[in-house]
Amino acid sequence: MDLIDRRTLIAGGAVALTASAIGGEAAQAQAGPKSIFKVDAVTIPIVGETDVFPVRRIYCIGRNYAAHSREMGSDPNREPPFFFQKPTDAIQNVKVGEVADHPYPSLTKNYHYEVELVAALKSGGTNIPADKALDHVYGYALGLDMTRRDLQRAMGDEKKPWEIGKSFDHAAVLGPIHPVAKTGHMTKGLISLAVNGTVKQSSDLDKMIWSVAEQIAKLSEAFELKAGDIIYSGTPENVGPVVRGDVLLCKLQGLPDMSIKIV
Repeated sequence: MDLIDRRTLIAGGAVALTASAIGGEAAQAQAGPKSIFKVDAVTIPIVGETDVFPVRRIYCIGRNYAAHSREMGSDPNREPPFFFQKPTDAIQNVKVGEVADHPYPSLTKNYHYEVELVAALKSGGTNIPADKALDHVYGYALGLDMTRRDLQRAMGDEKKPWEIGKSFDHAAVLGPIHPVAKTGHMTKGLISLAVNGTVKQSSDLDKMIWSVAEQIAKLSEAFELKAGDIIYSGTPENVGPVVRGDVLLCKLQGLPDMSIKIV
């Protein structure tokens, strides 16, 4: 090999090493910082799909059926809608056809059920008009807003936030999501809850004070709604306590039943 060939080989090798180093630095920069530990994503099964629905936020509306509003000491004719949130990891997914064990939570001696229609959003925005709001709904599910009522009331009496009564492990019980393409929008239909075979709650979705569309519109005035948000749309009257061993059966016209056992 003559001198020219050796020089060419050395130069080519240097260029290759330089390119490799630059590429490695670019890849490292593109990767960015790594999480120091893993946080599991919260998802909800979708009926008929292998894909799942990722949850971003859980919104809940309070006192959204007139009779329930009255039993909680409010005037449904004058009170504007109000909302609270639950942590996403409070979700307990319940499969169709199963009776899922639901743990009785700590700190409470007055644990209540609240059966509700849940709307799952595929998109969002701010200041969404009510007549366009349902365009953002991906599907619906049957849910339970479980509540440590004694803690909620104690905090309310002291004029403190009552998050401890609403936002705890397993507080957001949920059946699978049913896409709107299969169910249509659920604006009416019987909704009920039975404890040990005795019906406790029974009403119709059309008795909501604020419809799902209006709830989306109102929420979007205060928050930027996004895909992955779910909304618990309120519970009918006759909420009440459960104890260990009780079996709850939730029904909503157009969706499969959902059931849990308090353990």
